[in-house]
Amino acid sequence: MEMARRIKFFDTTLRDGEQTPGVNLNLQEKLEIALALERLGVDYIEAGFAISSVGDFEAIQGIAKALKTTSVVSLSRALEKDIDRSWEAVKSAVSPRIHTFLATSDIHMKYKLKMTEQEVLENSAKAVAYAKKYTSDVQFSPEDASRTRPEFLYKVLEGVIKAGATCLNIPDTVGYSNPDEFSRLIKGIMENVSGIEKVDISVHCHNDLGLAVANSAAAAVAGASQIEGCINGLGERGGNAAIEELVMLFNTRRDYYDFEHNIDSTKINRTSKLVTSLTGVYLQPHKPIVGANAFAHESGIHQHGVMEERSTYEIMTPESVGLTSNRMVLGKLSGKHAFVQRLEELGVKLDTEDAINRAFGKFKALADRKKEVLDEDILALVDDNYDKIPKRFELVSFQISSGNRMINTATVQLKVEDEIITKAATGDGPIDASYKAISEICGYDIELKEYNIRAVTGGHDALGEVNVKMGIGGKVYLGRGISTDIIESSILACLSAVNRAS
Repeated sequence: MEMARRIKFFDTTLRDGEQTPGVNLNLQEKLEIALALERLGVDYIEAGFAISSVGDFEAIQGIAKALKTTSVVSLSRALEKDIDRSWEAVKSAVSPRIHTFLATSDIHMKYKLKMTEQEVLENSAKAVAYAKKYTSDVQFSPEDASRTRPEFLYKVLEGVIKAGATCLNIPDTVGYSNPDEFSRLIKGIMENVSGIEKVDISVHCHNDLGLAVANSAAAAVAGASQIEGCINGLGERGGNAAIEELVMLFNTRRDYYDFEHNIDSTKINRTSKLVTSLTGVYLQPHKPIVGANAFAHESGIHQHGVMEERSTYEIMTPESVGLTSNRMVLGKLSGKHAFVQRLEELGVKLDTEDAINRAFGKFKALADRKKEVLDEDILALVDDNYDKIPKRFELVSFQISSGNRMINTATVQLKVEDEIITKAATGDGPIDASYKAISEICGYDIELKEYNIRAVTGGHDALGEVNVKMGIGGKVYLGRGISTDIIESSILACLSAVNRAS
């Protein structure tokens, strides 16, 4: 019996995913996501673009030192200085990889690179050979491969294989291809590139026309052995292939996709929620696999069918992606042991006793205000616990006077280092007034650029989660706050952003 072929997953949430407009992760947040991705079981984590900024370099370096099993990758242009910087960032990893790229399509060579074919051929091979001096694992990407003339693409790929490349990534950079075309491209590479049997073929598909997952799956069937993507399909423009969708496609349709992989699908929901929380990019309810409605049934016919036999309207189970259909109700009388056990059941691992105590303290405080603390509440509390930004400004108390026929006033009291400062301000509403009071205390000119609110659970005592983008000192900072009181959530979100700017 023929063995199932193994597909490797290359996650670029921290590199391409962070290029999503409005997303700006700090070092600690990147590390939290990287650790979650390692628990999920991805084979490679592209942790950033080392030369792009000091922050990216430090994040890659920190992730490389922290991960125990997963290969860490840094992206580089086909330039020696980029490759030097990438190696400095990843060299501590248990399995370091350098990923270098150069565009190969006519339109990119003419208008962006202003290079001839010969220059592209030479520079591609030269970059790979240079990276090979540092590590045995070098990945090369011919950018815009799906719009590159196949005969020229074959020459470039042969050149980098001879130079020592171990993985060739074939990107559909602008999401232009369709599954039939992309499958033919992969087959053409396998049939026409000398030495291709010695390397992995990877694919990196963008979702501009909604075909990233379909193109990636078609490429795997055609012979690709590695797939690149992002959690929740994050990325430039329309985003990248969503890793969770590909994993569940392969798992659910094993009759067609006879692949093995290393992903623990029960960690999908938890990882998705963490990425959502830290990036501030919410999912549409009907997002496959991880959207709020992915396992919801409203139609009476559907509900009856599912109650009689799940497979009538569910092709996969909620449990397979880490959701649970049963529920342990925790409340104010629950102890730390029960709380930690529930965290473990939800796939959450807090690494230190201090982190557990802080999360449990928040749980007890919430339990005093809420009759039932549900799984979603616990996950939201733990996500909020991940924010380890030093809290120069902490909320002590607030008081609101608000109405449609009165001047809206907020009095906010903050702890600033060892001093308690109180300020009052008026505004267009209670939140605007609160933010103006905070601005006076902090001494920052604060501009609210984006405000999002959602109920974490249902009911009158539901947790409210507020995510904001604040303009402070010419830069934009994300902030997040959670409370059963929406005004308090809004104030906490503002302070989260202000503390990031401090």
